[in-house]
Amino acid sequence: MPLDIFVPYWGDPALMRETIDSVLAQTSDDWLLSVVDDCYPDQHVAQYVQGITDDRVRYVRNATNQGITENYVVCRDMATEELLVFLGCDDVLHPTYVETVLAAHAAHPEAAIIQPGAVVIDEHGTEITPMTDRIKWRLQPQGDERQVLAGEELAVSLLRGNWLYWPAVVFRTERIRAFDFRDGLPIVQDLALVIDMALAGDSLLFDPHVCFSYRRHTASASSASLFDGRRFAGDRRYFGIALELMRARGWKRAERVLRRRLISRAHAVSLLPTALIQREFAAVKPLLTHAFQRTHTPKETP
Repeated sequence: MPLDIFVPYWGDPALMRETIDSVLAQTSDDWLLSVVDDCYPDQHVAQYVQGITDDRVRYVRNATNQGITENYVVCRDMATEELLVFLGCDDVLHPTYVETVLAAHAAHPEAAIIQPGAVVIDEHGTEITPMTDRIKWRLQPQGDERQVLAGEELAVSLLRGNWLYWPAVVFRTERIRAFDFRDGLPIVQDLALVIDMALAGDSLLFDPHVCFSYRRHTASASSASLFDGRRFAGDRRYFGIALELMRARGWKRAERVLRRRLISRAHAVSLLPTALIQREFAAVKPLLTHAFQRTHTPKETP
């Protein structure tokens, strides 16, 4: 049962080649690789992929630029196998990644989502431990064994603090196709999708075995958006949507977590000194707003 590996491509060709090479270096041969180029204005990756003499590898270029979320949809709709992953075009699979996630699926075929263990690397491939990720690792299920989370337990765990590493997450294809990506939430769409799946009864398997390197850039979309307010505005918008969903389901513990959103608020407060030191004065108000404004559902007036 091959793992369908999709790489929605838009980015640094050199890092993309490293990503592709990490797929080719897998200890398991049970995979298919599809590079879906979203009209990146450079032909190096196309030439590189088309030069690979392996029938498991294919290159597809979109007719027009779709944007990251729509490119995920393109990839999802192309899937032919039971399991798929949206691999980031600058992330790196460890050689045992495919072996690990397929073994996890075999042990828990009921799980619609698999999150394996991940480390973080910088632009140069050096392993780093930013504060953000140290917190994520503490929020993840603890212990050396695989754990399955579902229902309100899964919602509470992720809404307390999103510990997912989206480009490493494997989905059962039939289940992810049952859901739409929520519009207007490009930075928190992973959380929104998994919460929707949890509400529908799907479970998540966490496998602590580290087999993935997530690349964190200081100029990434999620990092750059912190100081201009987009990230936290998107968080608050989604928290409001999720609050309404939790109320409707009667998940009181999850509702309380959303009301408090302690970790998200603390994150905003922690950025204030940096904003002041770097003279990002326009960021101060959005950070304070996020830290102290209560969570509202879309039907409530702030």
